[in-house]
Amino acid sequence: MNEQDEQDTERTAEQEAGRTAEHKKPPKTASEDHSPSEASEQAGKQSGEQAPEAGRQDGAQVSTGIETAGVPEAAIPELVIISGMSGAGRSTAAKCLEDLGWFVVDNLPPALIPTMVELGARSQGNVARIAVVVDVRGRRFFDNLRESLADLESKSVTRRIVFLESSDDALVRRFESVRRPHPLQGDGRIVDGIAAERELLRELRGDADLVIDTSSLNVHELRAKMDAQFAGEEEPELRATVMSFGFKYGLPVDADLVVDMRFLPNPHWVPELRQYTGLNEEVAAYVFNQPGAKEFLDRYAELLRLIQAGYRREGKRYVTIAVGCTGGKHRSVAMSEKLAARLVSEGVETVVVHRDMGRE
Repeated sequence: MNEQDEQDTERTAEQEAGRTAEHKKPPKTASEDHSPSEASEQAGKQSGEQAPEAGRQDGAQVSTGIETAGVPEAAIPELVIISGMSGAGRSTAAKCLEDLGWFVVDNLPPALIPTMVELGARSQGNVARIAVVVDVRGRRFFDNLRESLADLESKSVTRRIVFLESSDDALVRRFESVRRPHPLQGDGRIVDGIAAERELLRELRGDADLVIDTSSLNVHELRAKMDAQFAGEEEPELRATVMSFGFKYGLPVDADLVVDMRFLPNPHWVPELRQYTGLNEEVAAYVFNQPGAKEFLDRYAELLRLIQAGYRREGKRYVTIAVGCTGGKHRSVAMSEKLAARLVSEGVETVVVHRDMGRE
C-alpha cells in the first residue's frame, strides 16, 4: 500500500492505540456501562436467555446462550469473522462488507457473537449477513473466541474467518506514517507489539478460511479481493445521487461530478414559464427543445457508463452528480430528472435531490 492509502486503512490502528489504556481498567458492571455490547447482553437476559460467560474455568465449555430452536434454518444469518494484524486493513475489509449490505459490528466481545447471531435469526430475515470485527483490543475477551466459534458450528451457523495479514516491514511503515504506537507494544518498540500480536493470533490464523496478505496491496486492491469473495455473481452496486443546484447559492460540497446547464436558454425569461420549475412538463419541454440539450443528455449518459465501470473497479460505491444552473429552479431540475431516469434504466440505484428548488 502507498502511504496515502495506508492512512485510510490504518484509522483502526489509531483508534486501537487510543483505547489501550481503557482496556487496562477493571471491567464495568452491566449497571455501570451501557455500551451497545453490554446492552445486547442485557437484552438477552431480559428475554430469559442465559448471558455468555466472560471466561471459563477448569476447561468448562462456555455457555453462549444462543437458541435456534423454533427458528427456520434459512433464517439463521451467515456470519463472517474479520480479524488479523493491527494495521493490515481490517477497517477497510469491514467497510467493504458494509457496502455490500452486511450488518457489521466492530470489536464485539467474542462471547457475544452467538447472541448477535440469535438476534439476527429472530429479525425475520432483516439481518441475513453479519460481519464481526474481532481483534486484540479486548484481550480478556479474546480468549473466548475459539469456544464461541466451536459452539456456533453445532448451531447450523454458516461462518467464515477472514484474516488480514501483512509483513513486519509494511506494518512498521504504516504505524510510523501515522505516528501512533502499536496497541500491544507497551513500553517497547513497534516490532515488539507486532510480535506479541502475531503470537496471540497464531491459532486463529491457522483456523482462517481466507487469509489476505496486504503487504503490497493498496486500499482499492484490498476492496477488489473482498468483492471477489463476497459480492457473489452480481457486480457490486453503484448508488448515485443526482442533485440539482443553483450556482448563485454555491457548489454542493459533496459533489463528485459537476455539470453546468447555463449553456441553455433560461426559462426564467419566458413570462409564462417563470413561475414553474423544471418538474413542470412545459418547462421540461422548453429545455429539451433547445439546441444541444438532448445531445448533451445522450453523451453525458454515455460518459457516465464509462465512469461507472471505473468506479466499480476502484471500489467506489457512491457518486454524487451535481447539475447546476443559475438558480437551481428550471434547467438543472429538468436535466437532473432526465439524467436520473437514464441511470435507473441502466440498473443504477439513484436518488434525485433538488437542493435549491423553491428558494427563489
